[in-house]
Amino acid sequence: MTYQSQIIAAGKAIGTEPNWNGIEPESVARMRLQNRFKTGLDIARYTARIMREDMAAYDADPANYTQSLGCWHGFIGQQKMISIKKHFGSTKRRYLYLSGWMVAALRSEFGPLPDQSMHEKTSVPALVEELYTFLRQADARELGMLFRDLDKAKAAGDAMNTHRLLHKIDEFQTHVVPIIADIDAGFGNAEATYLLAKKFIEAGACCIQIENQVSDEKQCGHQDGKVTVPHEDFIAKIRAVRYAFMELGVEEGVIVARTDSLGAGLTKQIAFTREAGDIGDQYNSFLDCEDVDPAQIGHGDVLITRNGKLMKPKRLPSNLYQFRQGTGEDRCVLDCIHALQNGADLLWIETEKPHIGQIGGMVSRIREVMPHAKLVYNNSPSFNWTLNFRQQVYDAWEAEGRDMSRYDRETLMSVDYDGTELAAEADERIRTFQKDAAREAGIFHHLITLPTYHTAALSTDNLAREYFGEQGMLGYVKGVQRQEIRQGIACVKHQNMAGSDIGDDHKEYFAGEAALKAGGEHNTMNQFAA
Repeated sequence: MTYQSQIIAAGKAIGTEPNWNGIEPESVARMRLQNRFKTGLDIARYTARIMREDMAAYDADPANYTQSLGCWHGFIGQQKMISIKKHFGSTKRRYLYLSGWMVAALRSEFGPLPDQSMHEKTSVPALVEELYTFLRQADARELGMLFRDLDKAKAAGDAMNTHRLLHKIDEFQTHVVPIIADIDAGFGNAEATYLLAKKFIEAGACCIQIENQVSDEKQCGHQDGKVTVPHEDFIAKIRAVRYAFMELGVEEGVIVARTDSLGAGLTKQIAFTREAGDIGDQYNSFLDCEDVDPAQIGHGDVLITRNGKLMKPKRLPSNLYQFRQGTGEDRCVLDCIHALQNGADLLWIETEKPHIGQIGGMVSRIREVMPHAKLVYNNSPSFNWTLNFRQQVYDAWEAEGRDMSRYDRETLMSVDYDGTELAAEADERIRTFQKDAAREAGIFHHLITLPTYHTAALSTDNLAREYFGEQGMLGYVKGVQRQEIRQGIACVKHQNMAGSDIGDDHKEYFAGEAALKAGGEHNTMNQFAA
């Protein structure tokens, strides 16, 4: 509905009630437009449709890949989308990522925790709701500013500007975008996963990422000690998430199936198998086993048969079984195929380095069975991007037979190499990594899991050094506020960002001339009007 049709509709409703004195149709229309999404399910359905359209666009042309940055607070997510609209004019193909790592590290009532699913599981859907609360307020704030400008244009009799502003209001693009939300390994069994997934979706999540680790042994994907579950167990959780989407009427909901098998050398269970070659037997085929002489079977030994032979899987004192060395990529490929065949929409392969050849090689194998397989990829701060790409360039040049005597491969991170041709080539490969990987490695969505964790630490360190040092207040003014003003950062008017002007508008709707408003001439935010 257009702005004018909203006013007409509100006027008709008000006109049927003779005692609704002072309720203005235009004010109602404005409040309705500022609150387009009434529930989290409205958001989930809207954003799921966006993701599905983006996935189809990527299938047509890999240049249409999508991106996101991780966030741990509603304000952080809001500022990202406001900034994207300011710099690029559109939020198209830009999402938000909600990282379980950051919830554990920054939002748990236990205090900072490692990424081991020890944080309160409901804190993640609570953050989904918080993110969308802030994004909806960004809508309300921006529309409120347009409404104020519209009132000024009408009061001045400026018909051209009035028409322009009405068009901007009708064509307004929301800040509400898809959130890829991390449910870890499901925080329990399949029923627990289903119940938690419903909380995610009711909060607004259209996309849930789930990994194939054991819930009670879960580790960060870039740390050691990861333990995976048999395919049937993981598939049950994928189905649980799909049932949650379907029950709540979000049929287009997206599931990201993550495999940690590349770096996971352990399993807690030997998979159930009915016959040779079935899904359980495929999982067990990677177990590290040794031949057993029936006469030498020891007390408590666990035995399986493989190709008609009696075998003993290697079991650790932790009661975990280990996989054969060098089977990680094969297990990843199999994990991904089974996930896509059983309800997942996108894949996530957690790797130990950002290497297009490695990722693309696995995706090519997956696409032999599932031609439209595509990935969500973690452009992780856990990687040393500078060192990794300098070493990749070093290896490529060495293979070409170039003279590498001026470089030491192990110390390429050194600032001494910053001005070299090798460093420049590495930086160029980092710059184009997402575009190249989208084309060559099947990556639909690129995200950075923890960027705002690191930017908050870096900016706070810089401010503390200046403010508590010789620069004093100039450290804040020069390094922060002056930059906010000159770069047009909206939150320099922090009262406005917190909703003060929205509140003033509502006071005027509710009390008319009697409204006591905060935005008068003595409001110091007026110092930033220029």
